[in-house]
Amino acid sequence: MATKVYIVYYSMYGHVEKLAQEIRKGAASVEGVEAKLWQVPETLSEEILAKMSAPQKGDAPIIAPDNLAEADGFIFGFPTRFGMMPAQFKAFLDATGGLWQTQKLAGKPAGIFYSTASQGGGQETTALTAITQLVHHGMIFVPIGYTFGAGMFEMEKIKGGSPYGAGTFAGDGSKQPTELELEQAFHQGKYIATITKKLKASASA
Repeated sequence: MATKVYIVYYSMYGHVEKLAQEIRKGAASVEGVEAKLWQVPETLSEEILAKMSAPQKGDAPIIAPDNLAEADGFIFGFPTRFGMMPAQFKAFLDATGGLWQTQKLAGKPAGIFYSTASQGGGQETTALTAITQLVHHGMIFVPIGYTFGAGMFEMEKIKGGSPYGAGTFAGDGSKQPTELELEQAFHQGKYIATITKKLKASASA
């Protein structure tokens, strides 16, 4: 059976979605891995989103909490709101109480990726504060560490991401993920998918 990796994200202006698409490519590049994109439900009305100049959502299906139980591993992505995940993603996780009661997610690996407006906007605090959600479900947090190599030490170009996971800087919204940021996202998908596959194989051995 294929190893299932779910890339679950929330993206208001498309920056996280672009990272998610590249992460999916990276995960799918691992033989025997089935990688799928999911979006969490939006909590804001169409009227409010229009006032915020938010573009139309992408084509990824909307996930329900029970869908998480189907996967062997996860990579969760979201923009930051004051150094933490946004309310939309928190609302989705708040609805996973049934999975917590039955410990359906315990022992499954999960990574995190993110987008902030600025370099001091919470790239690492957003990931760090999100780890509490994984802990209460008993999931295994998988950071990328410095496995991306030289790209982790780039100082000449603006680059999001950290040992916690891939990331991008959105600026005023017009800045799109750079080639290096997308390469890091691909790497994260491939890295976590590889670990997920190994864990699944060892569990069934």
